[in-house]
Amino acid sequence: MNILSKSKRLQVIASLAEGNSIRATVRMTGAAKNTVVKLLAEIGKACEEYQGRTCRMQMRRFTRLTNALSKKIDNLAADVALHFMHYNCCRVHQTLRVMPPMEAGLADHVWSIEEIVSLLEEAERSTLAA
Repeated sequence: MNILSKSKRLQVIASLAEGNSIRATVRMTGAAKNTVVKLLAEIGKACEEYQGRTCRMQMRRFTRLTNALSKKIDNLAADVALHFMHYNCCRVHQTLRVMPPMEAGLADHVWSIEEIVSLLEEAERSTLAA
C-alpha cells in the first residue's frame, strides 16, 4: 500500500476539492489511483462521522436517552432537514467565516429563520394548490 506524506495528501485533497477527476488528480499529483480512491473513501468516512456527531450534539431529538426518537418517520425527516438547513444557511461557520452556500457562490447573505419559514410556507401552498 502506498503511504502519502502529509503534503502529498493535502495536494490530492485540494485537487479533488477543486472538482478534478480521480484520473486528473493521479496525473497532477503522481499518486497511484488506488491510493487516491482509498484517500477519498477515508475523507468521506471522516465527513460522515463529523456530520453524525454534529447532528447528535445539536439536535435534541438525537441526544435523548430513549430510543423513541419519533413516532412518525416524516417528523424525523423534517427535523433533520430543518437542522441541516439551519446549520448550513443560518450560521456563519467558524473555519470558513461565512456560511457554506456563500463560500460556494450560491447565496449572498446569511439567511434568517423567517426566510426558512417563508420557504416552508411556499412549499405548503404549492402542495395544496396541486
